[in-house]
Amino acid sequence: MLLEKIEQANDIKQIAESDYGVLAQEIREFLIRSISETGGHLGSNLGAVELTMALHLFLNLPEDKIIWDVGHQSYTHKILTGRRDGFVNLRKFGGMSGFPKRKESECDCFDTGHSSTSISAGLGMVKARDIQGGRNTIVSVIGDGSLTGGMAYEALNNASRLETNFIVVLNDNNMSISENVGGVSKYLNNIRTADMYLDLKEGVYKSLLGKSYGDKVVSQIRRAKSSFKQLVVPGMFFEDMGITYLGPVDGHNIPAMVRLLGEARKIRGAVLLHVITQKGKGYAPAERHPARFHGAEPFDIETGIPSKPHNKANYTDIFSTVMCKLGQREEQVVAITAAMPDGTGLKRFRNMYPDRFFDVGIAEEHAVTFAAGLAAGGLKPIVAIYSSFLQRAYDQILHDVCLQNLPVIFAVDRAGLVGSDGETHQGIFDLSYLSSIPNMSVIAPKNGWELEAAFRYAMEYEGPIAIRYPRGQAYTGLKEYQAPFVHGKSEVLFRGGEVALLAVGSMVETACQVRELLLEKGINASVVNVRFVKPLDTDMLEELAIDHPLYVTMEENVLRGGFGEAVGRYLHQVEERTGRQVGSRVLKRPKLLCIGIPDMYVEHGNVDILKREVGIDKDGIFVKICNILWPENG
Repeated sequence: MLLEKIEQANDIKQIAESDYGVLAQEIREFLIRSISETGGHLGSNLGAVELTMALHLFLNLPEDKIIWDVGHQSYTHKILTGRRDGFVNLRKFGGMSGFPKRKESECDCFDTGHSSTSISAGLGMVKARDIQGGRNTIVSVIGDGSLTGGMAYEALNNASRLETNFIVVLNDNNMSISENVGGVSKYLNNIRTADMYLDLKEGVYKSLLGKSYGDKVVSQIRRAKSSFKQLVVPGMFFEDMGITYLGPVDGHNIPAMVRLLGEARKIRGAVLLHVITQKGKGYAPAERHPARFHGAEPFDIETGIPSKPHNKANYTDIFSTVMCKLGQREEQVVAITAAMPDGTGLKRFRNMYPDRFFDVGIAEEHAVTFAAGLAAGGLKPIVAIYSSFLQRAYDQILHDVCLQNLPVIFAVDRAGLVGSDGETHQGIFDLSYLSSIPNMSVIAPKNGWELEAAFRYAMEYEGPIAIRYPRGQAYTGLKEYQAPFVHGKSEVLFRGGEVALLAVGSMVETACQVRELLLEKGINASVVNVRFVKPLDTDMLEELAIDHPLYVTMEENVLRGGFGEAVGRYLHQVEERTGRQVGSRVLKRPKLLCIGIPDMYVEHGNVDILKREVGIDKDGIFVKICNILWPENG
């Protein structure tokens, strides 16, 4: 087996060219087998096998650098750098990440996970190289989906002024997670080979510049070249920016890619190599359904069907149903997503109301300001974006939506710990960054039924409002508790004494479990479904203070800037009022225990394990409460 000969970086160079196809097939078989057991990003990796092999054949790692955009397609790179054995624990706690990680290998030069960053990072490395007198090759790999993100164009604009080599490889498979949309996709579909005019290269210019007639001749050649390109090549956007364009080339033809990489390295300046690949190549189910195999759960290799199909609705399913109902009921409802109609649950809405659905590509900032414009125009926009991606649009939420107090509804999916994708995808900051913005209201439903009720309420609310909900199966408990929504008011589920468990969204289920443990100790704790993280239910806080000397706030969010801190600030503000008589009782400031995620990035792994590690599982919370109630047992 050829794959067994790959033990470290650059070992691929010992493989004969006649065996490249065999090695590519072995890599694909290994990926399919491994990911069928662990889950992971399959489609993007199958499509990038030959491209990755070509890069490793051409470059000398780790001296040369590859910056992978997002990093979904980096599995072959991990194999070729000696990490094949790590796939048994891929995306498991303590195991190998599904993304490039500098701490994992010196061949991973930049941590990635979010889209459209590779050109900026690569340009930074090029400048660092030049300042320090280096001569190594820097390659940024970006997908056509990521090229819809504005940050990529900011970087290209900056790179166009380079006078030293920088290679950008455009991996064009006509897909993001779902099918690409918009003008960039149409442009790339129309591009033809540029070989016919690439003979006017740097060497010609260098031989002419500096001579008495040279500058004028060069100027005339460039004008003629530009006019010729406009006639024979549609658009030539990259060349017009000052970036040399090479391609397109078959992304499954290794010798052709190696040859063009050699041409690219000769160019003094930024060069874009356009590579055409097929997402899911070599595995029929992934070729037919690339979106399904973007982030795949463990599956049966024969059929491609998940090994453990979901029998119960998850929160995204419920949101999907809610959106279809709202769309039927309200003609003003429109939906916006940033390249994720499938992931966010908007596919059904798109099919039912295509004129009221907008996929803006990987462009979260634009999505939010676009929604602001829709709201200002009299519509009711619902923006569905994952928590970790919405943070990219903080400025737009603040200035374009909330400053104008526009009625935009944010459906914040994947809020809290999401598990296997790790640090870049954990939705653990949204309560903090959303609550910091004036005019913004933030709701966290306790279960699937309350999620639907929250959106119905948001439709009637005349201002910006965010509804955050977790990934995975919807909690079905507490169905009998369905108090009507009142702005800024919580829901008391169980009324007891001594300890008040103030739980946010997904933590309500955990709070009920903690209550059961406390009952075994003789403590009849109260459980409050916070509902509104902002505005804060101050009436509830004051009422419970009468007979609850201990408040425990519980949130699946970082502690800094979160719900617990907001409660602490309020209690501090009213401290001068403590000791006052309330009926026959005396109001006293309660002790406060804040349960949340510490000031850290949370790695990949099973969500239950991660909750235990960061101390927000039921047993960990119970122990912390007991240590306060009975410190002598300590």
